[in-house]
Amino acid sequence: MKNISGAAKGQRGFTLIEIAIVLVIVGLLLGGVLQGQQLIENSRVRAAINDFRGISAATFSYMDSFSRQPGDDGDLAALVARGPDWATVQEFGNTNGAIDATAPNTYIAPTGSESLGFWHHLRRAGFISGSETAVGVGALPGNPFGGVIGITNGLVMGMPLGRTKLCMNGVSGAAALALDLQMDDGITNTGVLRASLNGAAPGGAVTPPYLSDSLYIVCYRI
Repeated sequence: MKNISGAAKGQRGFTLIEIAIVLVIVGLLLGGVLQGQQLIENSRVRAAINDFRGISAATFSYMDSFSRQPGDDGDLAALVARGPDWATVQEFGNTNGAIDATAPNTYIAPTGSESLGFWHHLRRAGFISGSETAVGVGALPGNPFGGVIGITNGLVMGMPLGRTKLCMNGVSGAAALALDLQMDDGITNTGVLRASLNGAAPGGAVTPPYLSDSLYIVCYRI
């Protein structure tokens, strides 16, 4: 008993100063983690903005070069005749002045469709990078949020039929709001950038505000 009592007397707890130091260190570590996460999210938003604007610029450059929209361009013989970069092209459009890309095909890009041709034509013309022969979802550029970038000219989110829209899926609520604030008006269902709930294809615009715990598809009208 004497030995046990003596051992107990030799033990001591943490002092208030030591506890305070530990709490400060933990606070600094948590603050660093949160700061790092915010920096990552900010970089993703910047990259998404660059993707939207870069693909838009590439589309207009293509139209300046060929007087037709990528994907809608054709016929096949005329495309193949452009040179070696076009020798194996498969997709061509009906030259009706619009990229025929329905909302359900936004993230599918079926073989032979103008939505698939949109990406192949831009790549063969050298305006964007990526595979010139990939099909389906494999042909779509990745987006900074782990999803892909698709295209539609359908009536989605209240934006007009026949107008080309670039769409990213898997976007967090915070990132969607940041994109909307920097590229448009910050409101989910108005302007040139709008949002629907994440799903297989763009749907109807969601009512404001953006919710941090929701995932969205954001579409930008070009």
